[in-house]
Amino acid sequence: MTVPPELIDDIAAEIFLRLPPDEPEHLFRASLVCKPWLRVISDPGFLRRYRAFHRTPPLLGFLQRRQVLGGDPDHRITPTTAVPLPDPSFRDAEALDCRHGRVLFSGDPGDGDWCFIVWDPLTSEKQCLPEVDIDLLIYSVAVFCAVSGCDHHDCHGCPFRVVLVATTESKLLIKACSYSSETGAWSKPVTLGNDCEVYAQYLQDASESRTNSIPYVQPRRGAVIGDETYFTLRWANAIVRYNWTKNCISMIQPPTRDVYYIALMEMEDSALGFVCIEESRLYLWSRKPSLEAAAEWVKCRVIKLEGLLHVAVSDPDDEALVVGSAEGVGAIFVTTGAGLFTFELKSGRVRKVDEPEVYFSVIPYMSFYTPEITKDGHRTLSSLARLRTL
Repeated sequence: MTVPPELIDDIAAEIFLRLPPDEPEHLFRASLVCKPWLRVISDPGFLRRYRAFHRTPPLLGFLQRRQVLGGDPDHRITPTTAVPLPDPSFRDAEALDCRHGRVLFSGDPGDGDWCFIVWDPLTSEKQCLPEVDIDLLIYSVAVFCAVSGCDHHDCHGCPFRVVLVATTESKLLIKACSYSSETGAWSKPVTLGNDCEVYAQYLQDASESRTNSIPYVQPRRGAVIGDETYFTLRWANAIVRYNWTKNCISMIQPPTRDVYYIALMEMEDSALGFVCIEESRLYLWSRKPSLEAAAEWVKCRVIKLEGLLHVAVSDPDDEALVVGSAEGVGAIFVTTGAGLFTFELKSGRVRKVDEPEVYFSVIPYMSFYTPEITKDGHRTLSSLARLRTL
């Protein structure tokens, strides 16, 4: 009995559906076997099913950002899996954030003028943002999909927002605003003032402890949860909260002030997560969104890292430090003298992803990398050609 081609395609699709998205080379190589398999794998309907089946975009690579005096790191995307990722063609570029398949840079797009640049590595689309009405001294930004209810499986071409929180150069104030790709404009900047009790207490504590009380925004990746973004200040891990729908700014206290290397992240229950390492233990704190400044932090987990990470026992200066997180996949970036590692919270799996270097804020690049045929077939053919060399 001859099996109908449609049934063969359906069976093949069910098999391909289960190929892991964090190893996209398998899907690409399967599409090289024959034209029928290429047709099945490149079908838009299959790709929608594939993304829905796996739900969370995989971690494909990372960029990084350093402190002001830490020098400029390589602004290419360092892959964490066998997938060819393009390099941005921007001069003097600095990676600032990455979410929902987009990367945000500051740099020269090629016309000699500095600006913020939103870039999609998979489609090569880029958009230069207009100048923001803030005299920037030091800042952090976040880019994210602006479509309400989006599952973020395939945000390419969708409207986006950029949120900026900065310390100003003139009066050393903390200001925030947001950019909408739909309007093409920044919102009116708002200023964090002493009418915020937590901020006033922060300045007083810094002054009494004889610490530099200038509220420097940390050049560290923040967290985006619903309509709010969260960033940290240089001293005592103070957290600045900005609501971009209401265009209002406030501050909340951290769960601990004693650790310098920390990461903010969105938890599975849409709570704000705070991750740090103290005395070879990884601490994970959680805080539910609340308008109340006194909302409590809850210590969710304490994980002993002894024996899990490569730390030089003979070197007292070699310690494990948290330098980032990848939401959705539940991975924490940890650096030691042996290199950069990802620690998966659910499985406890530890994986080395890069060699020893100066790490401060690791920016994860997460997206589905699948064989999609554009009108001229360029993306699939070029991607397959590069995967042949892996």
